[in-house]
Amino acid sequence: MGGMIESQKNLWAAPKADGPLHAVVTIPGSKSLSNRYLILAALGAKPVTLVGLLRSRDTELMMGALEALGVTCAVDPSNETTVTVTPPADGRFHGNVDVYCGLAGTVMRFVPGLALFADAPVRFDGDEQAYARPMKPVLDGLEQLGATVEYHGEEGFLPFTVTPPAALPAESAHVSIDASGSSQFISGLLLVGSRLPGGLTLTHTGEKTPSLPHIRMTVADVNGAGGAASADETARVWTVSPRALQLPERVVVEPDLSNAAPFLGAALIAGGTVRVPHWPVETTQPGGLLPGYLERMGATVTFPEEDGVRYCQVTSDGTIRGLGDFDLTAAGEIAPSLAAILVFADAPTRMIGIGHLRGHETNRLEALVTEIRRIGGEAEELPDGIAITPGPRGNLHGAVMESYADHRMATFAAMIGLAVPGVHVVDVETTRKTLPDFVGMWRGLLGE
Repeated sequence: MGGMIESQKNLWAAPKADGPLHAVVTIPGSKSLSNRYLILAALGAKPVTLVGLLRSRDTELMMGALEALGVTCAVDPSNETTVTVTPPADGRFHGNVDVYCGLAGTVMRFVPGLALFADAPVRFDGDEQAYARPMKPVLDGLEQLGATVEYHGEEGFLPFTVTPPAALPAESAHVSIDASGSSQFISGLLLVGSRLPGGLTLTHTGEKTPSLPHIRMTVADVNGAGGAASADETARVWTVSPRALQLPERVVVEPDLSNAAPFLGAALIAGGTVRVPHWPVETTQPGGLLPGYLERMGATVTFPEEDGVRYCQVTSDGTIRGLGDFDLTAAGEIAPSLAAILVFADAPTRMIGIGHLRGHETNRLEALVTEIRRIGGEAEELPDGIAITPGPRGNLHGAVMESYADHRMATFAAMIGLAVPGVHVVDVETTRKTLPDFVGMWRGLLGE
C-alpha cells in the first residue's frame, strides 16, 4: 500500500462541511442480520418474508448464491426491500453448481456450510481481492464433518470445491478450529449445526475471539429460528442441538447500526446534530455499542421518541476527546469510522483488539495508517491495532485517498473530507457493498 495510487479513475470529490450539521439520516437494513436471515430462511421448510432487507452487493451475492443452490428469492415488485425466501421443496440443495462470492465475507464463509446438504459438489469463487481473504478454518470444520474440500489455488483460500459427505455424522459432531482471524468462521458453522443429525459442538482453539457480538448475534438468530444454540464463552465452546429450523413467516430487519457510524460520527467532526431513526432499544449488532463510544469522545447522545419512532441523536460542538488505550475487540467493524473521528481528537488513541482487521476486505490497519499519513496525519500499526496521534487540523491537507475496494475505507475517506478540503476518493461506489446510495445519503447529510 502507500506509494502510487492504483487508479486515478472514478474519483469522487468528498464535500467539506461548511458549518454544523442538522440532519436526519435513514439507514438501510443490517447486512449482518440480512445475510443471516437469508441463510436461516433457506434452511427452513416454509417460505419466509424478510421486510426491510438490505439490498446491496453483499446481499445480492447472498441471494444469488442461494438461488444457485435451488432456493427462490422473490422480490416484492412494490418494495424491493421485501423478499420472500422459499427453500427447495425436498430440503436438499442443488449441487454441480457455481457459487460466486464476490468480496462478501458472509457469503464465502456462510454458504459453504450449506454444501453439506447438497446433492453434489459445489464450486466457490469470488473477486480477485477475495483470494486474499482467509477461509481455511471454516473449511477445516467442514472437513471434520465429513466434507471433502479441493482447492483450485492456494490452500485455505478461494477458489475451491466442497463435496458433501456420503453420510452426515449420526452422533454429536465435535469440531475444533482456530477462528482468531474472523468470527464468521464460527458463525458459518453454527448456522448449519441444527441440520446435523446429532447436532454440533464447536471449540475455538485460539486465545482470542474476534467480534464476539457477531457470534452472539448468530446464536440469537439460530434460536429465533427454533434452534437450540448455547455458548460457554469462557471455554470458547458453542453447542447446537439437532432441530428443525424455521424462521417466523415474517421477519423485520433492523437498520445496520455499523453503517450509522459515518453519519453519526460526522456530527463530531463537523459539529451539530445528526439523528438516525428506528434505533432499537436492544440489539445483537456490534454497532449498538457506537453511541457509548461517541459519548466517550465527547458527544451528547440521546434517544428521543417521536410518533412511535426511536431515534439515536448525536450532538457535538466539534470537540473530540482522544481515548488513550481503547479496546475495540467487540466492534472492530466500526474501527475505520472511529479512526476518522480520532484523527481530529485532542489527544492520542491506541485502538487495540482489532488485529483481525488485517484479514477483512483489505488489510484495514495498514490501509488506515497509509491514508492517515497520506493527508499529513500521524498513525502507526500496532501488533493488535493502530495508534493515532492527532495534530492541528491545519496540518492536514487534501489528497487522492484509496478505497482498496473496501466500503469502510471509502466512508472513512468521506469523513476525513468533512474537515479537510481537497479530498478525493477512488471508487466511492465500492460503498454499494452495504450502502447502495452512499453518495446521495452523504449529500443529504450535508443538506445538498
